[in-house]
Amino acid sequence: MRNAFIHELMALATQDPSIALIVGDLGYSVIEPFADTFPERFVNAGVAEQNMMGLAAGMASEGYHVFVYSIANFPTFRCAEQIRNDVAYHKLPVTVVSVGGGLAYGGLGYSHHAVQDYALMRTLPNMLIAAPGDPMEVRACMRYLAANPQPSYLRLGKAGEPELHPTVPVVEPGKWLPVHVRPGATRTLLSTGATAERATHWCDEPAFADCSLHSMPLWGMASKPLQAAQLDAWQQVITVEDHLEDAGFGAWLLESLDRVPALRSRLVRKALDARVCGMVGSQATLNRLGGLDL
Repeated sequence: MRNAFIHELMALATQDPSIALIVGDLGYSVIEPFADTFPERFVNAGVAEQNMMGLAAGMASEGYHVFVYSIANFPTFRCAEQIRNDVAYHKLPVTVVSVGGGLAYGGLGYSHHAVQDYALMRTLPNMLIAAPGDPMEVRACMRYLAANPQPSYLRLGKAGEPELHPTVPVVEPGKWLPVHVRPGATRTLLSTGATAERATHWCDEPAFADCSLHSMPLWGMASKPLQAAQLDAWQQVITVEDHLEDAGFGAWLLESLDRVPALRSRLVRKALDARVCGMVGSQATLNRLGGLDL
């Protein structure tokens, strides 16, 4: 996903001179092509994340669409006040890019477990969450964000995620994107972020023989009203996310059904147990121990 991000950013920046990239003294072996090609639109802000986000807001107020790139929790929780007050409140075109969502950096412990980021970012009015499920969805989200500059949060996997779509799909906020459509299916898995790959394997298991798979790469407060009608087409919808259950994606979808409580019983949520917060290990191991298994 990181490579798809930088390749698409390069392509978009070639067409749009307002696109800029700020990093917090990391991203090496990924961001160099942008820095070399567009040095006047690249800033290494150093290990000073709050200043980095304030700088991004200032540049955005002067007409730039700024992508702020850092690892896991550093551009989110460390910069929460600046995102809230400087970016989201003023509706500025800043895209916060978090690399290593979920437990991708599980070996580095709790400081790098990005398992509460949806909870933080989705409470901010005007904030659009982009959580692509594969490199093709990364490109699709990037194209949408470039065409619709706004406060946004792009959550990427670390590396090596397989492509689940043959071509770049068209994505819209709140719209369910088909990944695996099974004729006659009465249930569907609904994933956001890099758990889409895990969900594809579940579709091959007997327990999910009647399941299709959809991805939700773009979502936020404004797209809640679109959910009931899409969910009503299924007898059961199982959300899948590498985030704690509290205040995560499944909780967001559940909230969207407040006005149609009859549909709420159709929703099942699979998310991470909070015990992973005290664990260190590989992403696969922590996902399994955290409850993202069959």
